[in-house]
Amino acid sequence: MKECTIKEFQNKFYSNDVCLEWLKNKFYPDGIFCKKCGKITKHYKAIDRPSYCCEFCGNHVHPTANTIFHKSSTPLKDWFYAIYLMSSTRCGISAKQLERELGVTYKCAWRMFHQIRSMLKEATIKRDGIFEIDETYIGGKHSGKTGRGSENKTIVFGITQRNGKLVAKKIANVKSNTLIPIIKDNVIPNAIIYTDEYPSYNRLNKEGFVHQVINHADKVYVIDDCHVNNIEGFWSLLKRGINGVYHSVSSKHLDKYINEYTFRYNNRNNESPMFYLMMSQIQKDSSRL
Repeated sequence: MKECTIKEFQNKFYSNDVCLEWLKNKFYPDGIFCKKCGKITKHYKAIDRPSYCCEFCGNHVHPTANTIFHKSSTPLKDWFYAIYLMSSTRCGISAKQLERELGVTYKCAWRMFHQIRSMLKEATIKRDGIFEIDETYIGGKHSGKTGRGSENKTIVFGITQRNGKLVAKKIANVKSNTLIPIIKDNVIPNAIIYTDEYPSYNRLNKEGFVHQVINHADKVYVIDDCHVNNIEGFWSLLKRGINGVYHSVSSKHLDKYINEYTFRYNNRNNESPMFYLMMSQIQKDSSRL
């Protein structure tokens, strides 16, 4: 993967107007359609606001509307820099560091990062091939029982396609009725699925999947192609990032952190710089109104 250097970022996004122009070109690559004029017209940057005006009727169009930047008083250049910082590390970056670098309040930095993480959620797509499935437990007390059945921890369920995409999400429990529907939403029937010996996965063969088990209870971790080492490797990255960078994450916001790590993992072999991949996730969403 190529990297976007800090020098390249600063040369390209050196002002709020330049950042706004980038957004305009992203959302209106063929020109801006003026609703009042009923056609695509020439638009000029407004002097006193982050918008563009139709040359005929003066109607304003706001590229930041309905995006993560909607009605934000934080300069657009700072938002872009926050995305750059998040993209330039494998293990994440704390809101405290963003607070120091931008000179904003901790509350502002925390909100910016959570808004950015919210846009990194990828759409669910059913896939074929070979899959590894597992769950892990995050947070809670360090003492006491670990793994399945541990108290005060949040369960995260993951499905990874060999040499492909990974899906992970917070779940309420590890019952079969919870896990099987998620698997069916992401994996095409007849696909090969590898899991450990947990009973909740026993129904997979009846559900039309080719299910193979690696028995961790007997301290067996690899038999030829049968293993769940890839998904466990992702759990390791996720936990090291949360423990090392954020120290603790509430269950309420855990899904957004999972979005960040999953997005970075899924695009690890992409030739485009991670910064531009994250920027490509900026979309207009009416629910942000």
